[in-house]
Amino acid sequence: MTDLPAAFDRQMPPSQSAQINGIGMTWYEAGPKDAPAIVLCHGFPETAFSWRWQIPALAEAGYRVIVPDQRGYGLTEAPPAVTDYDMAHLTGDLVGLLDHLKIDKAVFCGHDWGGIVVWQMPLMHPDRCAGIIGLNTPFMRRYPIDPIELFRKTFGPDMYIVWFQTPDEPEAVLGADVEKTMRFFMRKPAAVRDAGEAPKEGGSSFAFGQALAHYDPANDPNQFLSDEDMAVFVALFQRSGFRGGVNWYRNFSRNWQASADLPTRIDGLPCLMIMAEKDAVLSPAMADGMEEVISDLEKVLVTGSGHWTQQEKPEAVNGFIIDWMRRRFPA
Repeated sequence: MTDLPAAFDRQMPPSQSAQINGIGMTWYEAGPKDAPAIVLCHGFPETAFSWRWQIPALAEAGYRVIVPDQRGYGLTEAPPAVTDYDMAHLTGDLVGLLDHLKIDKAVFCGHDWGGIVVWQMPLMHPDRCAGIIGLNTPFMRRYPIDPIELFRKTFGPDMYIVWFQTPDEPEAVLGADVEKTMRFFMRKPAAVRDAGEAPKEGGSSFAFGQALAHYDPANDPNQFLSDEDMAVFVALFQRSGFRGGVNWYRNFSRNWQASADLPTRIDGLPCLMIMAEKDAVLSPAMADGMEEVISDLEKVLVTGSGHWTQQEKPEAVNGFIIDWMRRRFPA
């Protein structure tokens, strides 16, 4: 049991914790210990709770499901240094978790930032990967220039990833009213799309910091989470704050520099790309051309879903993952 809202304990397996890769990590597990393992990796601003609909479905399908609160999120420790959140640490956490659980290889499934991490796993730790599933997040080729410079030129200085490079301010703004922040992000597709558009008078697109300042959550018709599930997210981020999550973004340039010598293809590894029709942040078009650099790839589309796909359309996501797992990794 936790001190979080009752909906958390009702929907999640018991938490487990250990020292992993130098931090105290918490994760949740279900399904047979001797079954093929699948590790579900969340994005921003989310936690392992985002996978509450997938955990029982995958366990009932016969798989060992492992869902960490990743570094800086939920009940997992948030180290203070920005450099503690680079890709070497983020992928190292997953390797360390497998080591702790005495698992040789796993299928890694990631959404949003978790997707960026799991697509790096076969480049950095190929011997620990049985397969990869990208949810909304495609495998992206290495940027030709520093990505922060590219985002600034393309989307403007107030684009949220560029803004997140500012020391201290973003986490203070996001944390000033956690419920308002979570209600702003966790909205239906049209609302997220509208929040990402540049103002008519000009300015940055995806300027979520500015949009949040003008957002009124009272009677917002675009909420898709139940009040009790929203209360869980609010409680988790009131506990952790946003600094850890924002620090992932502060390593974009560092990760880009460190990736110069990594492989540029994924060969011989089963991969699944699940796209979301109405995602304004990670559109299906961003997955175009993945076939050119991944030798064993399937692509499927979740219709009607925005960015928060495993929560907006859990049955469709569960169906695609379980169908692919049964064909590629029979339980």
